[in-house]
Amino acid sequence: MTAQFRPPNLALSTIGLSLATFMQVLDTTIANVSLPTIAGNLGVSNNQSTWVITSFAVSMAIALPLTGFLTRRFGEVKLFVACTLLFAITSFLCGISQSMGMLIVFRALQGAVAGPMYPITQSLLIGIYPPAKRGMALALLAMVTVVAPIAGPILGGLITDNYSWPWIFFINVPIGIFASTVVANQLRGKVEKTERPKIDYVGLITLIIGVGALQIVLDKGNDADWFNSTFIIVASIVSAISIAIFLIWELTDKDPIVDLKLFRHRNFTAGTIALVLAYAAFFAIGLLVPLWLQRNLGYTSTWAGYATAPLGVIPVLLTFFVGKYAGRFDLRLLASVAFVVMGMTCFMRADFFIGIDFYHVAMVQLLQGLGVALFFMPILTILLSDLQQNEIAAGSGVATFLRTLGGSFSASLTTLLWERRAVSHHEQLAEHITVYSSTSQEAISRIGQGNPQAGAGVINDMITQQGYQISFNEVFHALGWIFIGLVLVIWLARPPFSAKAGPAAGGH
Repeated sequence: MTAQFRPPNLALSTIGLSLATFMQVLDTTIANVSLPTIAGNLGVSNNQSTWVITSFAVSMAIALPLTGFLTRRFGEVKLFVACTLLFAITSFLCGISQSMGMLIVFRALQGAVAGPMYPITQSLLIGIYPPAKRGMALALLAMVTVVAPIAGPILGGLITDNYSWPWIFFINVPIGIFASTVVANQLRGKVEKTERPKIDYVGLITLIIGVGALQIVLDKGNDADWFNSTFIIVASIVSAISIAIFLIWELTDKDPIVDLKLFRHRNFTAGTIALVLAYAAFFAIGLLVPLWLQRNLGYTSTWAGYATAPLGVIPVLLTFFVGKYAGRFDLRLLASVAFVVMGMTCFMRADFFIGIDFYHVAMVQLLQGLGVALFFMPILTILLSDLQQNEIAAGSGVATFLRTLGGSFSASLTTLLWERRAVSHHEQLAEHITVYSSTSQEAISRIGQGNPQAGAGVINDMITQQGYQISFNEVFHALGWIFIGLVLVIWLARPPFSAKAGPAAGGH
């Protein structure tokens, strides 16, 4: 049986699978800090360069929920090896791009082949590990999920500053070739049952249009001033209609391209809701803290990366222990502890101020790492625990897709709230500074050293900075309560979650 297959070298197989996934997750963030350099070299505006991120995100979001269909058609091993090799090839093509148009096309292709890689890795790791050690496999994957996005901006900045931007893509080539060769060699004896399912064209087309349009709305909404833009309004309407048709069709079709009936499983539903909401809040933290460090505290992108990097320390140190011993506890309890810790670190950031030092920022990041270490593995185990072995790839694909979409919603909403609330606080703080206030005029004159215009400019900058700081504190206060609320969500799941239950029972 496929669940009992063991590769010749389990450690080498794990390295191959993990390296490929690390490379794929890394590429979701590695290009972010390099966009100004890429824009300058290819002769486009900074606003146009953001399509390098958007094209990748749109294609990956469309490909993710198709994982189950592609796995049924080609088998997990063949699909993984093909996607990993194609990822290396498209990375090379990104690196040799001579225009922004070429780069966007190749990034879209890279995102399309990247989509199935993470869900299939999850399914393959569960399949090749004995039931009692599957927690270890999921803990390792959780560590990759946490560390890669942190390493991305730091690595991207160092490569761009010291070499050139194409190397952020070229480094994928040897990794992709190595990982695909190892996995193909180690798992070639794995027997897989493939089918020739009919292609659900209505589901496929409405998925591509609906998810593609939604991802573009989320990525471009802030830049286009949301619903003040005709483009955003039209894209939103197209997305809403397409997704509505997609959902109705997929729930009624006999052989849907995306199996939404997976949500009949209680643990899959509760675990996926918890994963999506927690990841959205976690993503908001990862986005807002570096932005705040650079805008309010004057950090460079590299130093902002160093300040946020301690987040990955505890997950790396605890991976072995979480994987080995987590099964001895009620996983809902571990996830609850994780949510409480992450909520408390958000409340700590709600008390941050402009003069705070590097040490305190880094220490809160380090503490949050404890919550992250206890978060991913229990949630992944819970949401997969009542799926059958042949449903795992599809379930992981759907959950990862919704998690990715949650991150996109979070990115748009977080930056929108931060900006809008900062403007509101600026208005409130500035309303008492008028030409009719002798105290205001005296302060302006003193700060400007006799030059009222210069003094007014300095005070306006200070008010702007304070407005962003107050808004930052408010956002983190809200994020703290979201994490606390998630404790209730995860207790909707029910045991057993133990890996010892075995694949036949659907437990992991």
